[in-house]
Amino acid sequence: MSEYFLPKLEPAPAPGFAEVLLVANGDLRQSANRACWPVQEAMESKLASAFAAEGFNLRRAHPYDPILEHGFIYSQRMGMDVFGGIHPESSLVVAEAVWQYSGHLLLGLQHHRGPILTVGNWSGQWPGLVGLLNLNACLTKSGVTFSTLWSQNFDDEFFVSGLHQWLTTGQIRHDLTHVHALDLGILPPEEAELGRALAHALRSRKAILGVFDEGCMGMYNAIIEDYLLNPTGVYKERLSQSALVAAMKEVSIDEAQRIRNWLDERGVRFRTGSFEDTDLTDGQILEQCKMYIAATRIAHQFGCDAIGIQYQQGLKDVTPASDLVEGLLNNVERPPVFSRDGKELYQGKPLPHFNEVDECAGLDSIVTNWVWNALQIDPATTLHDVRWGEHYSGDGIDDFVWLFQISGASPASHFTNGYRGAISERQPAMYFRLGGGTLKGVCKPGSIVWSRVFVETGCLHVDLGLADVLALPEAETQRRWQAVTPQWPIMHVRLRDINRDQFMARHRANHLSVAYAPDSQTAEKALAAKAAMMTEMGIQVNLCGSAPWF
Repeated sequence: MSEYFLPKLEPAPAPGFAEVLLVANGDLRQSANRACWPVQEAMESKLASAFAAEGFNLRRAHPYDPILEHGFIYSQRMGMDVFGGIHPESSLVVAEAVWQYSGHLLLGLQHHRGPILTVGNWSGQWPGLVGLLNLNACLTKSGVTFSTLWSQNFDDEFFVSGLHQWLTTGQIRHDLTHVHALDLGILPPEEAELGRALAHALRSRKAILGVFDEGCMGMYNAIIEDYLLNPTGVYKERLSQSALVAAMKEVSIDEAQRIRNWLDERGVRFRTGSFEDTDLTDGQILEQCKMYIAATRIAHQFGCDAIGIQYQQGLKDVTPASDLVEGLLNNVERPPVFSRDGKELYQGKPLPHFNEVDECAGLDSIVTNWVWNALQIDPATTLHDVRWGEHYSGDGIDDFVWLFQISGASPASHFTNGYRGAISERQPAMYFRLGGGTLKGVCKPGSIVWSRVFVETGCLHVDLGLADVLALPEAETQRRWQAVTPQWPIMHVRLRDINRDQFMARHRANHLSVAYAPDSQTAEKALAAKAAMMTEMGIQVNLCGSAPWF
């Protein structure tokens, strides 16, 4: 009779009395993890005190690594190993002080049976809020039950009461009264008819998302499975970042220089230097101009209606960053790109770009493009990180003002003074060894429609709302810019009838999409038409905050 060597599995130890385990997820890049570790360590110390005040011991489920000089989970394999030592019934806290790759620990959380609490720090400098929202969205898409909290010092009443609720009941209930499932009957008839007609036209014509490698930075929430996407009339063309790099090599220096000259003539200010390791150089800018031409040509070759470049893992090791490229693509007025036979590509139109290959934003950008063009208003759109915010009093404002920003994909028409208000600065060397410039500016005051497409319960959903972009004093703008990433564009936003904690509790992504309207009344019409179009496309629509008709 044969003898078989069966694997021997050691059961994870049961948690101690009044003990809660903590995991800390980080970046794939060790340079970022080392730089960010002190703020994570400080956050964990404050959390431990908060738990101790409730009579609980908060214990790390994985140690600090003295060789790597941080205590983050930094890969999916490490996440598997860490969760192999965590009892599946234990109470578990995921503490996020910085940006993190949700894919590192998503698999462990998907199989965890005990109460899960995700916690983020309220800081602009250290984007734990961005990481928290991304993780929450990934868990939502996965169908994982969890609770969530956020705080600056972890001693305020909101946090303390929420923590007590979780420790005693295993869950936290937040106020979501600002969310309203769409009743088509409340929409203005003309805009409702327009939205339905556009949805039928899109399904008939079809549209293509050009996806340059899927799944950027572990953002499972940013992937729409084909079986969900295709019924809307939108399909993917799966492209390769290696093909983009190859196409860049076919662009001549003269072609790239013409793009740079066009930008100089429009007044874009490039803050350059001579040190490749730390400065934005003219050579890096020309490589970005080549990427702009190459991406547009590939998009035209495959008939794409929008494209998304991953820009982080992989691409950052062989080219400068794509942010300047993305901002140009999203604008109606942009440097002309010609095919090999001399035909101008996408003439007079943006080629919508969804940053970080966020397919949810890509689908949203196509809908926005159709609706805004039908209304004959500027269709330029972009996504932003939900980065941070504070209450601001003064200059006729007394409200919570969000700070939204993305790494450079904002179109120039969103900036005060357009291209003349735009600056390009080098991406931080910690993340981008080969440099590359952003497209940076202060977003102009005005009315916007914000939105977020997401996957939940195996269906496509979208949250839609109205907001106002505010003009804050220069000193306040600069203070806020220095509190986040000063190389990136900035948008000061007041959401209509949604407070900070309502928005955080509900929002299903680290990203949110925005598009301007010339006035508040037009924004309301655009919102109504977009809601009707998305409903007709089979997307479950929720209206958030307020509008005159709800």
